[in-house]
Amino acid sequence: MDIRSPKRISDLLDQVRSVRCEEGVKALFQEMKAPSGVLTVAFINAHAVNMCWKCDKISADFSSVDILLRDGKGVEVLFKSIGKDPGLNLNGTDLIPEFLRSWKGSRISVYGTSEPWLLRACRKLALEGHEIISQIDGFKTESDYLADAIENEPQIILLAMGMPKQEKVARFLRENLVDCNITIICGGAIVDFFAGRFPRAPEWMRKRGLEWLFRFLQEPMRLCKRYLLGNVLFLSRIHKVKRVLNL
Repeated sequence: MDIRSPKRISDLLDQVRSVRCEEGVKALFQEMKAPSGVLTVAFINAHAVNMCWKCDKISADFSSVDILLRDGKGVEVLFKSIGKDPGLNLNGTDLIPEFLRSWKGSRISVYGTSEPWLLRACRKLALEGHEIISQIDGFKTESDYLADAIENEPQIILLAMGMPKQEKVARFLRENLVDCNITIICGGAIVDFFAGRFPRAPEWMRKRGLEWLFRFLQEPMRLCKRYLLGNVLFLSRIHKVKRVLNL
């Protein structure tokens, strides 16, 4: 068996920040509010594991993140299967709004999604007390986002262009922004949720780790490969990671 892919995943799991209580979440937020330079934050779920398994470049982008957090039931199962504490489920869809509420008045640049959803989301954030200083859709180049960040000097950059582009952009910005203190958060579909483009799953589904099923039922054609085939592949890869770790 080629051990390169399972070894990459094992190394990524070692990097994941395990937060075990609400006090830990508060400490995490304080760290995110006081970056020394550029601080990048991303989330790893089963889909991310599958992408990193297949591509060393994507895995390297995730590995470059300063704070990597566990998102979803699949990675919880993976953690438990290798005898590690998975900590709290800190999915971005819940954590990012909570973090932003804890930092009202922050200067935010939003890079991601498309119109009219980008404008709607930015208006919502402005109504909640944030200062939206720039907004760019998710289909520009890394250099476009860098130029905007240099010009506007945000405190927070919210990336919402999906995996793996947002992690690639986060790495590029981190490596090229100098003499500034910025928190960059990889948010996936978070801007679309802010804009009301996609509904959230009912609370009972979220508590049971079934939001992926709700999203699949909303968009079965688009998400079939990601969730049905992807989940089967993910479960098979758990066993390969365990073999590499001799568990």
